[in-house]
Amino acid sequence: MTAISLEHATVPADTGEVTLLIARRVEPGYEAAFELWARGILDSAAAFPGHLGHGLFRSSGGDAPWFLVHRFRDAAACRGWQESPERAAWFADCEGHHHTEIARRTLTGMETWFAEPGSTRPAPPRWKMAISATLAIYPISVLGSLVLIPRLTGLPLLLSSAIVACVFNVLMTYVAMPAVSRLLRGWLTPRPS
Repeated sequence: MTAISLEHATVPADTGEVTLLIARRVEPGYEAAFELWARGILDSAAAFPGHLGHGLFRSSGGDAPWFLVHRFRDAAACRGWQESPERAAWFADCEGHHHTEIARRTLTGMETWFAEPGSTRPAPPRWKMAISATLAIYPISVLGSLVLIPRLTGLPLLLSSAIVACVFNVLMTYVAMPAVSRLLRGWLTPRPS
């Protein structure tokens, strides 16, 4: 069996997926009505072709917004939902819920790793995202080559590759990218002067 070489690991390709992040402020006392409406609109969107998932994040209290998140296969699928009569019907039926949209961001590809919660600032340039992702994957690649891959040499190639991909994906998503984006935040998205 041949060991998997990580020497020439590259940044994951942008698959074209689109994440839509919407912040809505809900007037006190109307949270239950809004949550019912929000769950309905999210479930309706989930039935659309190309919809990959959704989420509803409650306010942390006070003036903090609620967040609705949609993931779509591509921009066309996102546009299909945005322009649909089903979505229009949900917005036509939201009287009395006392909520207003305060921010909206459309994130594509790697931008989702660099989105700052609660911020509507644009994502950093792609070249900065590529450098950051390389800095995140490099230590994982080195550790994987030293620790993980030698222990998988007795497994079939497809199985060992699946294990490596799984471990790398989890470490990139939950450890490396959050740490790198936090450490490089000032460089990635400098604050306006």
